[in-house]
Amino acid sequence: MKIKTDEIASVIRQEIEQYSSDLEVSEVGRVVEIGDGIARIYGLSKAMAGELLEFQTADGAVMGQVFNLELDTVGAVIYGDYKAVKEGDMVKATGRLLEVPVGEALLGRVVDPLGRPLDDAGPINAAEFRKVDIIAPGIAERQPVHEPLQTGVKSVDAMIPIGRGQRELIIGDRKTGKTAVALDAIINQKQYWGTKDAIVCIYVAVGQKESTVAAVVETLKKNGAMDYTIVVNAGSSAPAPMQYIAPYTGCSMGEYFMWQGKNAGKTLSDGKVMPKHALCIYDDLSKQAVAYRQLSLLLRRPPGREAYPGDVFYLHSRLLERATKLSDENGAGSLTALPVIETMEGDVSAYIPTNVISITDGQIYLEPELFFAGVRPAINVGISVSRVGGNAQVKAMKKIAGSLRLDLAAARELEAFAQLGTELDKATQRQLDRGRRFVELLKQGQYTPFHIADQVISIFAGTKGFLDDVPVPAVRQFETQLLESFHGANKGLWDELNAKKALDADLEKKLTDVIGSFKSSFKAS
Repeated sequence: MKIKTDEIASVIRQEIEQYSSDLEVSEVGRVVEIGDGIARIYGLSKAMAGELLEFQTADGAVMGQVFNLELDTVGAVIYGDYKAVKEGDMVKATGRLLEVPVGEALLGRVVDPLGRPLDDAGPINAAEFRKVDIIAPGIAERQPVHEPLQTGVKSVDAMIPIGRGQRELIIGDRKTGKTAVALDAIINQKQYWGTKDAIVCIYVAVGQKESTVAAVVETLKKNGAMDYTIVVNAGSSAPAPMQYIAPYTGCSMGEYFMWQGKNAGKTLSDGKVMPKHALCIYDDLSKQAVAYRQLSLLLRRPPGREAYPGDVFYLHSRLLERATKLSDENGAGSLTALPVIETMEGDVSAYIPTNVISITDGQIYLEPELFFAGVRPAINVGISVSRVGGNAQVKAMKKIAGSLRLDLAAARELEAFAQLGTELDKATQRQLDRGRRFVELLKQGQYTPFHIADQVISIFAGTKGFLDDVPVPAVRQFETQLLESFHGANKGLWDELNAKKALDADLEKKLTDVIGSFKSSFKAS
């Protein structure tokens, strides 16, 4: 039976007036309807959009937030145990916006979207709180992206480079390795921890199974990455409002560190340099959109395409616009965003994927066919692109990887002809063979990020033709032994390359001589 609020308005108004006279606050209301994570409230005549509410339940206070401002009632979402809220419960307006704890105290912790601990490491004593939903920094407060963010994934750092402050979408079907690419990026930041280039990583799990999130945390611990990582978890069993708010919470936690550039010389409690760079991974935003759709439909917001509300684009744009590289006047900090979107049967033209593609500065597309063919990470370099990161790419990599994408794309086209049994001339066959070796060279084990100097050496060996007569199955063995020689007998040359991060004629000749010498002694097993 539909509740008619006008019939009970006078009774509720009298009760509210009586209740208000006993309290210092003037804005109180009463719950007239309750649903899955939402409530309708009568009496909050001065409530503002986004205002934090306090529901007085039999089990104690539960927090909520104003979502809809209607003629007679206020539509609100409930954060926490919405089952504790009953019709007739009193609701108090707080005059505040939703805030979450931020800062150093959260490093290494697993928290819920309200910043409450989900691990067994005790309470979080945060010294500072930040608003969850804020306006992104304006153009005048930013500067162009020019510093590289190394992911440790060869195919990404070579062909789809990411800069600090960029927004790079990771998109693909389920079970194609999207989370693995993101975790590689987190694990790779270990080499910078404690230096001025340190990056704090925030992994936001939205709608994931609890076992999946537990496996992610275990992987990060095993690789020593939890020291500089915060995990925000709104699992599949969490109410829709918590899944909706989780990415904003993670973003706020990252923004705290982004603005630390203003506090030059500030240190962490263990004496290490306070980071001013953050990396946020939202895994994944398609599930956040589904949670937002659920809330919107329950609150009777008009459905649009695929039943999503009309402002679902704004849902993601206001989140991703907060990723930026701040100007030098603001401390030159950065917040890099790696949103994840799950496609259905490779349909990148669906509503949410096209929305997020248009907001971000490029995308890494993971293809199921490549994944099942054993090419991992299964990145399709044809439609993957970075619209910004080339400006931030390491000079040595930029110089040698320019032809890599073209070689791979050409080889993929020629592969189709080869499958038809077409006879190929020698030059074409050579190009096809080189492409196959590059595919093998770019394969990489899960959670084994490569140092940028190692990547440059590997790709230099490929582009200069040293792999052309190495059997395809032996390519990775060649690479492994080559890098071992650079970490041993040729460590001096490796250090020089790592320090310069650029290839001049002298360094290029040294690399050519060393790799040529190694190749003459290499024997495939």
